[in-house]
Amino acid sequence: RADAGLLSRKKQKQDSVYFSDGERRIDFVLSYIDDKDGDKKAERRREFEANLQKAGLMLETQDKWESDDGKTYYLKIHAPWEVLATYADVLKIKVPFKADDIPKGRDVPLAWLTCPFRLPPHIMKPEPNYFTAPFDKSKVDFFLIGNQETFFPPSTRNRIVYYILTRCPYYKEDRKEKDKTGIKRLLNNGTYTSAYPLHDCSYWKEAKECESERYHLYKHWARFLSFYKEQPLNLIRKYYGEKIGIYFAWLGFYTEMLFLSAIVGVICFVYGLLTFGNNMTSKEICDPDIGGKIIMCPLCDKKCSYWKLNSSCLSSLQSHMFDNEGTVFFAMFMGIWVTMFLELWKRRQARLEYEWDLVDFEEEQQQLQIRPEFELKCTGRRRNRITQEMEPYLPLTSKCARFCVSGATVLFWTCMIVACVIGVIVYRLAVYAAIASLMKDSPTSKIQLLGPLITPQLATSITASCINFAIILVLNFFYEYVAIWITDMEIPKTHLEYENKLTMKMFMFQFVNYYSSCFYVAFFKGKFVGYPGKYSYMFGNWTKLRNEECAPGGCLIELTTQLVIVMAGKQPWPLQLLKNWWSSRKGRSHPQGQYSRWEQDHDLQSFGQFGLFYEYLEMVIQFGFITLFVASFPLAPLLALFNNILEVRVDAWKFTTQFRRPVAAKARNIGAWEEILNVMAILSVVTNAFIMAFTSDMIPRLVYLYAYQPVHEASMTGYINNSLSIYEITKIPLENRPDDGENPTWFNESITVCRYRDYRYPPGHEREYSHTMQFWHILAAKMAFIIIMEHVVFVVKFSVAWLIPDVPSDVKARIKRERYLVQEYLHHYEVEKLKMQLSQSFCVTSEATDTCSLLPPSPDQQDSLSVCV
Repeated sequence: RADAGLLSRKKQKQDSVYFSDGERRIDFVLSYIDDKDGDKKAERRREFEANLQKAGLMLETQDKWESDDGKTYYLKIHAPWEVLATYADVLKIKVPFKADDIPKGRDVPLAWLTCPFRLPPHIMKPEPNYFTAPFDKSKVDFFLIGNQETFFPPSTRNRIVYYILTRCPYYKEDRKEKDKTGIKRLLNNGTYTSAYPLHDCSYWKEAKECESERYHLYKHWARFLSFYKEQPLNLIRKYYGEKIGIYFAWLGFYTEMLFLSAIVGVICFVYGLLTFGNNMTSKEICDPDIGGKIIMCPLCDKKCSYWKLNSSCLSSLQSHMFDNEGTVFFAMFMGIWVTMFLELWKRRQARLEYEWDLVDFEEEQQQLQIRPEFELKCTGRRRNRITQEMEPYLPLTSKCARFCVSGATVLFWTCMIVACVIGVIVYRLAVYAAIASLMKDSPTSKIQLLGPLITPQLATSITASCINFAIILVLNFFYEYVAIWITDMEIPKTHLEYENKLTMKMFMFQFVNYYSSCFYVAFFKGKFVGYPGKYSYMFGNWTKLRNEECAPGGCLIELTTQLVIVMAGKQPWPLQLLKNWWSSRKGRSHPQGQYSRWEQDHDLQSFGQFGLFYEYLEMVIQFGFITLFVASFPLAPLLALFNNILEVRVDAWKFTTQFRRPVAAKARNIGAWEEILNVMAILSVVTNAFIMAFTSDMIPRLVYLYAYQPVHEASMTGYINNSLSIYEITKIPLENRPDDGENPTWFNESITVCRYRDYRYPPGHEREYSHTMQFWHILAAKMAFIIIMEHVVFVVKFSVAWLIPDVPSDVKARIKRERYLVQEYLHHYEVEKLKMQLSQSFCVTSEATDTCSLLPPSPDQQDSLSVCV
């Protein structure tokens, strides 16, 4: 039997996508195997397949002896014209009725410069432009139907078949068990092992028997050497559907816009490098006669000793590369850039909506997208006020109870993330104290260096950032399942509602998970320290965990470190490439001539219900890093640009070579992600303003330069001494005092005072250790900077948003033109149809009087008829 199966396979070409007769196209494939529960599953399959045939689908089964592994059955499904036409009418699928007659716009000047980045015209425009209208089965001759077998593209065919599969029951007619419905339940209970549409051919060679669209996608899109080429969005949409097409359109547009922000970020970074040697603050810290003679107060209780300021020389030099005058400009520029990106994307999206026939999709399809799970789980029925039809609904009491459980679960996991962040902070404090304890007895005066380039602060920061990133990955793994579970529990009514709810839950969690540590470093670390003799402690004095202090150069370099580690570590594509290569070994080990198209696709990875969701989530999290905290790291857009150039091609490679063909789905926009991006764009202005005011050292330096410089020169000379307050060592409480004793001499000299980073009156002053007037001036300057920066950026943002229309004028004209033509052509069609009916009626009447004429009504009759109509 195995030899017979092999012979049968050889009769059919390897890449054939047709039934054994070579005429009926395979629109969907189901696979299954025999196992210990075979009888129950076989009964379900019999009922399900019988109901599929009743729905009009044609089936053909390949026996396991004909399959490559000898144990898998393949059920091939074909949808004939009658089924396709019926459900195209139900789903209001738009099809062409007239060729597009609007003249093309003028050629772009200097278009020849973009020729190296262009793809061949037949790849960019795989089919001509048409005016379209929703399909109506009763008006078949109204549409441009040349060949019924090829009128609906494969992506539309598999979408229609999948719509039937998800709603087809598998119970007997005499037993109305409504929960036994749909291919999803059959996949979950193991009745079928997989369900998928077929790729049209192999990706590595062109086939004459089929469209070879997969081959063209791989050749012109999925290969990394095409990274500088434009994406064939129309071909992607035709092959995979609008939902995947709109994702790649958004990703490509986002990557293009990153190019400008990356250039400006590099310029700001280069400016920091060029002014590296002119930074007076770092010079004073590194100067042995200035920073080398300033003794700083201990950074922790008991274990930490006094230290010299010049030991932080390296970190102050590093800080200047990111904390300089150019950073202020870049922060304001990014606030405007993000608005330009979102507004220009709306225009690009509007053009795609028209070109891909999505203008009225959401309103028409809302009810048609009701999830089968909602219909099964909601037993109550009520009349729809609009359609006046009975429909399932979820009672308000049940909805409120489910919402409360969902909210409590999200709150619990959010609190768990905050607890983990607090744990990392405790780790930082404990590890720093441990390092200080090991080093305080060192005989060298440079005890604050672990190596030639690493200080205890930097070592603690790097290890804490790595631990924090590991915690992020672990929590992400668990919360993915939790988010899906609570979204399923809420029983959303439509697919759109389900996706939006899951999107919001996952993003809320990821936002807290990825950004909480960055928010801590940016806005909390070093802000609530206190001063010697009256330090602030985490959770109170009993914990003995003093709040962290910033280095003399500020906390900005630590925020940069945190940002780099998380941004670099979260890129999943190296692991994806390895995973995909490993999973594709089976396909490579088979002889091509003995390996059918459905078997090849069966061995590929399933794209999954949430495949595209995770792609969006990854990019939106990246978008947050390059907008919310970009003031601390101007090179973030450049890193994102390099990553996205690779991401586009890696995703394209996965879709064309590693994944089964996804079921085509429609989407007119990027959904809830667009609102999330808008919120993050507004939040980014606030966060960057606060970073520049409170995390950066820019404002204190400017206040000193223009108000407190003693010699009234445009120089930062003396800033370090001005920014450090004095405290008498003898007044340090015993619980805070280092183990060195009251009068340490390990600096080869006796010290009586130490310095700390604050603006307080010195000992002996009538208001000793209270804030100086300079502190309040700096605080007022910071608040003024925040208000001015926010208002300037917001005014520019909203002005740009108002000046740039969301829909291009030519697209508006085309939409109006198409709606006008639909009405005009339908009117003309109905008139002609009525004329024909009257002509036939006239002929029948004439036959009765033996004066039948085959000619149509006279011109006078036609004019009267047109007026009546």
